[in-house]
Amino acid sequence: MSSDAMEPGGQGAGAVLDRMAGVEPRPGVAKPDPILRASGVRRSFGGLTAVDVEHLEVQRGTITALIGPNGAGKSTLFNLLTGFDRVDAGEWSFEGRRLNGMPGHKVARNGMVRTFQLTKALTRMTVLDNMLLAAQGQIGERFFGSFLRWRWAEQEQANVRRAMELLERFRLDTKKDDIAGSLSGGQRKLLEMARSLMVNPSMVMLDEPMAGVNPALVQSLLGHITALRDDGMTVLFVEHDMDVIMGISDWIVVLAQGQVIAEGRPDDIRSNEQVIDAYLGAHHDDPGSGGDSAAGGSGDEGTAAGQEEGR
Repeated sequence: MSSDAMEPGGQGAGAVLDRMAGVEPRPGVAKPDPILRASGVRRSFGGLTAVDVEHLEVQRGTITALIGPNGAGKSTLFNLLTGFDRVDAGEWSFEGRRLNGMPGHKVARNGMVRTFQLTKALTRMTVLDNMLLAAQGQIGERFFGSFLRWRWAEQEQANVRRAMELLERFRLDTKKDDIAGSLSGGQRKLLEMARSLMVNPSMVMLDEPMAGVNPALVQSLLGHITALRDDGMTVLFVEHDMDVIMGISDWIVVLAQGQVIAEGRPDDIRSNEQVIDAYLGAHHDDPGSGGDSAAGGSGDEGTAAGQEEGR
């Protein structure tokens, strides 16, 4: 689809961003048409509160970045929302449907899919087979359906066509018969992104899509992410590279110590003192406070953030 593609609600990406123009940049602010709502979501590990989100909404048809310093709870929040971890309190809904207690595979069937910080490709299977595993409702996987060859064979052909279209889109079609374990780190990221689209999702959640990717593939990945938005999908992603975040995000949510401390457009976040303090330390501008140490010896916010915990 072209960059002026229409989203499911009948509005182009540009119209969605126009509607966001009047949204106030503050934590928990209501959005014009949220696809995801979360309230009172909390998760603790022993005495450590990893996530304590009072209210969060993700606007449909936008690219929203979820950022924060090391240990802020970004990946943990991803795991909670997508059914890969249990919540201590709170509730959340997607497309108006409550997702509390729903396992990950059912969340994906409802149109909200995710990728992982560490890619989950089945390394001993071919690239094409990795894609076909993500296809939903396969008749041949059911006991009685397996005897109806004429039905599952036709469906399998349609799945192969869909998989090849996506592999071509992500420039992996020439790798279709290669073992997935032979792909580079960047190519595995592309494969995981392509595989997530096999279920025709409404929202794609990307956990550090640029981590471990060769710089030569970064621009390709960025292009694919913006294309998802232009095709009418909603994108929520975790990332540490501030150049990437500021370059492609329509809206940014900032976590610190598990709480949403700021929301806004890239320009709002860039100048937000709370965000600067969260990354660099509350006294980063005091020459006597050891600000260089708090910043991790780096002038780049993305580098200062380090890597998110493995949860």
